[in-house]
Amino acid sequence: MRWEPGDDWTLLAAPKELAHGGVWRTPERMVVKRLVPGDERPARYGYWRRQDEVASSGVLEWTKGLRAPKYLKTEADADGILVWTEAVEPGPVGVDEAATALGRFGLNRLRPEPWFARRILRDRLDDDAVHGGWSGCATADVLPADVRRICESLSAQRMALMEELDRLPQVVVHGDIHLPNLVRRDGDDVIAVDFDQFGLGPLGFDLGYLLQSTSAPVDELVAAYQAGSSATWQAESVRRGAVLTAAVTLVARAAWALNQPDPGEHLERLIAHTAIVEEAVSHAS
Repeated sequence: MRWEPGDDWTLLAAPKELAHGGVWRTPERMVVKRLVPGDERPARYGYWRRQDEVASSGVLEWTKGLRAPKYLKTEADADGILVWTEAVEPGPVGVDEAATALGRFGLNRLRPEPWFARRILRDRLDDDAVHGGWSGCATADVLPADVRRICESLSAQRMALMEELDRLPQVVVHGDIHLPNLVRRDGDDVIAVDFDQFGLGPLGFDLGYLLQSTSAPVDELVAAYQAGSSATWQAESVRRGAVLTAAVTLVARAAWALNQPDPGEHLERLIAHTAIVEEAVSHAS
């Protein structure tokens, strides 16, 4: 029998290709996320079982900075997995508060597990190359000429950028930070969801993802991150990791969007953050 959600469940997120098969809230204040089979390689960013591994391990229910909702149970069938967690009532999380929480989160020292994502950006670059890479951004008429030029420069130096990121300290990362995934504050911490790319990454990785979804100055976000981490790392290193991560992701998403029916959002973000891409190119020059 094919699995179906309960008739009285409220849909929170519609199925999204291989990312998940939908998210619902039950009347009993539980959240149910449907995971569907996909990439079986545990260290890859797209490993389809990771959210169940993260939740059932309980490892993110006690971390500082970011925490996951309480895990309740897992149910598996022939076509996928259901992960049940406690529902968390949403509340406001400011951008500076998010950056501070990320600084605290980076301080956690966890025993690496086989299902931790690693090489997230390198693996994404490999996948992009199969579909033509970033070449479209250098020739797309919908982008301003200066943006096309800087995208071409970043593309030419992308491996040098990866080496720069590899030289930074490796810390635990959420892997997909943007404000909708930050549900609410809880004291000094933030309750977060969608740890589907959780693992290890370069210092500043999560801050780089946050940077793309806000107009807040980089200096402001780095300062908030440093406050959360008690300035454990040099601000210059935090900024480098954030800028490089943001630039690579901005251009990669724009290149992908050029082949979609409505590429607007990702192109607008790239144009709005051209200075970030320029700064990233300068690090590799």
